[in-house]
Amino acid sequence: MEWHELTKLTQGKKIVIERVRMLENGIAIEGAFSLPPLASLSAEDQVFVMAFVGSHGSIKSMETMFGISYPTVKNRLNRIAKQLELVEKVSGHLHEDVLGELEQGLINAEEALKRLEK
Repeated sequence: MEWHELTKLTQGKKIVIERVRMLENGIAIEGAFSLPPLASLSAEDQVFVMAFVGSHGSIKSMETMFGISYPTVKNRLNRIAKQLELVEKVSGHLHEDVLGELEQGLINAEEALKRLEK
């Protein structure tokens, strides 16, 4: 099953993956696995995010690619960002120290998320 089919099937509802199999060696792992935040987005929003990353965050490119206006791109990005809630804000400021460490490669994304959840 393709990712976009799974997204359509679940219709945005939360799901738990119970079995994962690695194709290279056939090893299967069973348990309760949550999907990453990006996978909880609709297929349309996932494509939009991939296009945005592929265009290196260029809103101008997004306008051209999707035939939509600057405000429409911004509104859609804001709506998607609210669904993800990846970074906690404290007094209007991001946890710049954690993000800085992540950017410098001192910590990985999983560690950054753990710290930001605290």
